[in-house]
Amino acid sequence: MNTYKLTLIAILAALAVIGRYWFAFLPNVQPVTAIIIIAGVILGPVSALLLTVIVVLVSNMLLGMGIWTIWQMISWGMIGAISGWIGKIFPRTPFLFLVIFSIFTGYFYGFIISLTTYQITGSFWSYYISGLPFDTNHAIGNAVFMLMFYPLITYLIKKYASYRFPINNND
Repeated sequence: MNTYKLTLIAILAALAVIGRYWFAFLPNVQPVTAIIIIAGVILGPVSALLLTVIVVLVSNMLLGMGIWTIWQMISWGMIGAISGWIGKIFPRTPFLFLVIFSIFTGYFYGFIISLTTYQITGSFWSYYISGLPFDTNHAIGNAVFMLMFYPLITYLIKKYASYRFPINNND
């Protein structure tokens, strides 16, 4: 970790927290998942995990803490780690693949978050199935945010990195 990477993580965290707070009126539509995927692919899995912890803690200070905070860290952390591995294994990952992956992660996130209810009530499937419309909102939102943010963020990061520091995808 160098100062450049930490600065990028802080900027991406601020963008994700503001986006999550700003879109709080839309159920399960927030830019957090897309930003974590972008950070994982570009900066690596450790950076995505660090970003996850910062975003969840800071945004939940604004929106409310609860038992779900742990499950949010687990689900977004897993998404960040997987996207970091994708970025390491396939450095030139096709953009269409990332959009499809972001749609999948909307449903994956909902599945992991549904484990919160199982932890509390012992009931899983009824809660998970009733949450599928919200997971669909999340999946569609992820695709839209990925389409909006990925080209812009990657361009800015690579443009700035070419002037200052090389981006090393090895955390």
